Amino acid sequence: MNRLSACLITLNEEHNLPRTLASLLGIADEIIIVDSGSTDGTEAVAREHGAAFHFRKWTNYSDQKNYAASLTRTDWILSLDADEELSSALQTSIVDWKKRSAQFNVYEVARRTWYLGAWIKHSGWYPDFKKRLYRKGIAQFAGSLHETLQFSGPCGRLAGDLLHYTIRDFGEHEANVERYSALAAQQMFAAGKRHWRGAWWLATPWSFFQNFILRGGFLDGHRGALISRMAARTVRLKYEKLGKLIAAQKDAVRAER
Repeated sequence: MNRLSACLITLNEEHNLPRTLASLLGIADEIIIVDSGSTDGTEAVAREHGAAFHFRKWTNYSDQKNYAASLTRTDWILSLDADEELSSALQTSIVDWKKRSAQFNVYEVARRTWYLGAWIKHSGWYPDFKKRLYRKGIAQFAGSLHETLQFSGPCGRLAGDLLHYTIRDFGEHEANVERYSALAAQQMFAAGKRHWRGAWWLATPWSFFQNFILRGGFLDGHRGALISRMAARTVRLKYEKLGKLIAAQKDAVRAER
């Protein structure tokens, strides 16, 4: 049988964590939580559910997740976010997988997102395949903003959805857009990108068209329109913020002369 460790990273997830941990009952052989300084009841919830709770000062998503994996005692890791939950179909799929010889070193699952009172079925949000189950030592997360699992070779797929309870109200969505666009701009700037105006003009409307039309956002009604509009806003803001970083750098160079 394949033994499995569930790994989560947290920061003030008292409201989400009970749902996530309850869905792991009978699935995970151990649960490892790496927290970056919660001030709510996150630790108490974790310990009530038998999870091992560790503190690590925040660096980035990949570092936190890789550190959690390093603490495990099994050969297989299931990486979850604290606002996710295994559906009953995915629970069954993982239980069946544990009984068989693994055919792949990495497996992906479809993630379905709950947004403003409904499950999103299109808009580029579903099926949002995420590689989350992997053999320890074969793969690791990389990337400071949108972390991805790095590995070589083919990838398997498990049946059932990973349920994602992401944004509770529109204000939270707006705050996320501001935060992610700033991080994206910093990442592009650090990578040496110095041209932004063309992308600012072209990529923004393309983002809306892609999500609302090509990816079927219109089928999700007003929620699909909001998702598409906010995706376009994220693109616009990240290039605007990149432009400001470039301008600030030029001003600093001129000041030194």
